[in-house]
Amino acid sequence: MKDFVHLHVHTQYSLLDGATRIEQIFSRAYDMGMKAVAITDHGNMYGALEFVKAAVRFTDPKADPFDFLAQGREFKVKPIIGCELYMCDDRLRKETVNGKAPKLNHLILLAKNEIGYKNLIKLVSIGYIDGFYHKPRIDFSCLEGHTEGLVCLSACIAGVIPQALLRGDEDGAQRLAEKFKSLFGEDFYIEIQDHNIR
Repeated sequence: MKDFVHLHVHTQYSLLDGATRIEQIFSRAYDMGMKAVAITDHGNMYGALEFVKAAVRFTDPKADPFDFLAQGREFKVKPIIGCELYMCDDRLRKETVNGKAPKLNHLILLAKNEIGYKNLIKLVSIGYIDGFYHKPRIDFSCLEGHTEGLVCLSACIAGVIPQALLRGDEDGAQRLAEKFKSLFGEDFYIEIQDHNIR
């Protein structure tokens, strides 16, 4: 597949979910002909700095990562910083449902630039500071005012749109897609059954 790039990768920093070692990602992506690869660990950005440093080392093992970035040098395989955030209806509500943690959905956000990176940091921080209950959570109100510089993907089967479709709620899925589109504009993408819809 020409120009394929993995935009949904969990590393060892996705606790109990990811097994990919950051130091192996870039050589593998390069061997597969990828020009870029994203890190989208669950609910955190703990591996972001290590991820970028690994991309620099893969490109030039002798380079100082901070000098490399300051000089604007080109990567062999470009690192894309992202996160698969946990979403809920109300991040401030902290109650169990039938003795279980509340239902969470997934949402992937990718930073396009420095503004997007800062917005991503802000959203992840909100999840931990205001929304933490079993896991760091955000809701739609968090996204308002923090979407600039971010690309939004509908996520895996645990995303709100795929979950609505699994319930047979096509109208609900459409409303959710429109809500994301109003927040992210042209930087919102849905993936459904091997077809990308924009």
